[in-house]
Amino acid sequence: MTPEFVLLALVVITALAFDFTNGFHDTANAMATSIATKALTPKAAVTLSAILNLVGAFLSVEVAITVTNAVIRIQNADGSPKPELMADQGHGLLLILMAGLAGAIIWNILTWLWGLPSSSSHALFGGLIGSTVAAMGWGGVKWVGDGTQLDGVVGKVILPALLSPAIAILVAMVGTRLVFKITEGVAQRYQESSFRWGQIGTASLLSLSHGTNDAQKTMGVVTLALIASGYWTDTTEIPIWVKFACAFAIASGTYIGGWRIIRTMGKGLVEISSPQGMAAESASAAVILTSSQLGFALSTTHVCTGSILGSGLGRKGATVRWGVAGRMGLAWLTTLPLAGLVGAAMWFVGHLIGGPAGAFVVFGIMALAALFMWWQSRANRISHHNVNDEWVDEKDQANVDVPVSGGVH
Repeated sequence: MTPEFVLLALVVITALAFDFTNGFHDTANAMATSIATKALTPKAAVTLSAILNLVGAFLSVEVAITVTNAVIRIQNADGSPKPELMADQGHGLLLILMAGLAGAIIWNILTWLWGLPSSSSHALFGGLIGSTVAAMGWGGVKWVGDGTQLDGVVGKVILPALLSPAIAILVAMVGTRLVFKITEGVAQRYQESSFRWGQIGTASLLSLSHGTNDAQKTMGVVTLALIASGYWTDTTEIPIWVKFACAFAIASGTYIGGWRIIRTMGKGLVEISSPQGMAAESASAAVILTSSQLGFALSTTHVCTGSILGSGLGRKGATVRWGVAGRMGLAWLTTLPLAGLVGAAMWFVGHLIGGPAGAFVVFGIMALAALFMWWQSRANRISHHNVNDEWVDEKDQANVDVPVSGGVH
């Protein structure tokens, strides 16, 4: 077993660990409203979401190998690594990937501990941007495109992060108002039972699209590491074992259930009824699918959270907890820079120590940080048993009882 193989193994394990955190971190995107309205029981919801994430991961790998090309300059257009990063069986590239993944994992677990729905994709891109800047300087990052399409950090990350929640809020608000207008004369018990069935369908569609989009990123990172190490040469194909490993990692994470974030999205932002839930999920699916057809990359977390907020604004007399929404917004704004700082710090540690020993130290720091945050979470456990309990938040008491009427606070 060579030192280079050990480094490659650590990168693959770290990538799969990120895929696992992506699964449990983003389960709320598809299933929070279905759980909150009791359209599905908590365990049934995460099981269904896990299965559909697994299926979705196999539906498309079209841009998996070149997915990082949008923001960093570590690959050629065909997906092959830059020659200057290929010395010592790709040690330079492997350390960039390792440090970037570690930054993303630490940020994902920290925001899970806080119960905040931040974007796993933005955490990954942030971590990789930080480690790339540390290794190659500011020129290693593609900040803007060439003007022919939306590209680079600005076009692929920042603009979608600003626009997608606003679009989702508007679509969900209009959809919710229409739903309640159309069903105005229908008894509430019939509204609830009918729309719960619709929620199952829309939540399933979101889970399927999540598996298709997010699993590709990890498949691309693992394949890039294999190419850099000389264990794979085809830049147009993902190894079959990588597809299975990444699919099962994201599905396993989804099945575990990110209950802290599910609770925040389902109970902490808006008190959701079934018509609202279906309107929010339909709005999310419509925005995500439309943007995919237009080639506009969006964060599913931002879209789904915006849709839930819009469903509250669209229902007359509903309560929106603006304190919770503000903390979510702060997490969104800080994901990219803070994950980047952690990624850069991890690269400097690994580079300073050097060789496989440096990678082991980076892996150890990441593992210890994850274990510490998990231990901290035990003080206030949230599981499928209490995810739907009444929301109580001392930080947000000033906002809890403020209703929204006609969408105006």
